[in-house]
Amino acid sequence: MQSFKVLRYKPSDKAVWNNFVLDSNQQTFLFQRDFMDYHSDRFEDHSLMFYKNNKLIGLLPANKLDNEVCSHQGLTYGGFIYDATIKSEDAIGIMRGTLEFLNENGILNFIVKELPYIYLNNPTNNPFTYLCFKVKAQLNRTDMHSVLDPKFKAYSRSRNNGYKRGKKNHLLVEETNDFALFWNSILIPNLDKKHEVKPVHTLEEIKLLKSRFPNQIRQFNVYYQDNIVAGTTIFETKNVAHSQYISGNADKNTLGSLDYLHHYLLEEVFANKPYFNFGISNIEEGQKINEGLLYWKEGFGARSINQGFYTIKTENYKLLEDVFV
Repeated sequence: MQSFKVLRYKPSDKAVWNNFVLDSNQQTFLFQRDFMDYHSDRFEDHSLMFYKNNKLIGLLPANKLDNEVCSHQGLTYGGFIYDATIKSEDAIGIMRGTLEFLNENGILNFIVKELPYIYLNNPTNNPFTYLCFKVKAQLNRTDMHSVLDPKFKAYSRSRNNGYKRGKKNHLLVEETNDFALFWNSILIPNLDKKHEVKPVHTLEEIKLLKSRFPNQIRQFNVYYQDNIVAGTTIFETKNVAHSQYISGNADKNTLGSLDYLHHYLLEEVFANKPYFNFGISNIEEGQKINEGLLYWKEGFGARSINQGFYTIKTENYKLLEDVFV
């Protein structure tokens, strides 16, 4: 008889967790503990580890909030991390085991955010939508990520004209290990002026993460007459270059700085990357779309893929007891 068990993650499991992540069905460094734990003071970790016959077959990055457990709220995406060769039977067992374990420990709801398929090593091995159907998950929110395969980029007239303005203005794009200039001169002032918010990562946090993931976190700045005018912070994984932050000064349209920057990234730096993710243009918990921002992203040829956010009642683990006939 096969033995299946669910265990809470503890700090002594760090090496085992990280090794599993590196050899799993996905390929993002955000699930490494050195990334997850940089803001451990803000979240009550409730990550889970799944074993079958004493072999680790899955992980769940998560945190606890009152009587709910959430796909880790400090991460852009979440969901289950599976063994790279997992079959549907075990994926169903992991979902059932998660809900039953949480239910037995007084957790009423499991809040899960989807991992977009572009981050999967094998997109055909992803039973998540079926599992949500079976356990009567409630879809609370959907975000749209603007994603481009650089091999099929198609610049609109506006994006081409912006690139030409940048070239005419002799803009210079440089990669740098120093985040302070972009954070203090461009990003923080813009977010404060437009949205009255601060970056998700403080300058100290992004510098810390850069030290831990020097090849995955990259900063590109744009200069006009030796002054910074725009920039982007890229989180790079095996298959995806994701713009974590994009921002330019008040002259970005006149100078063409953001168009010039992303033309350079798509043509020179990430031309062979399977996907370039410009991120979401949604606001108000997915209910509305920043039309101008979406228009700009789609001007490079990007199109939308969905990311769902679900609530699952933990008592619904019983709905997975008779799946197979």
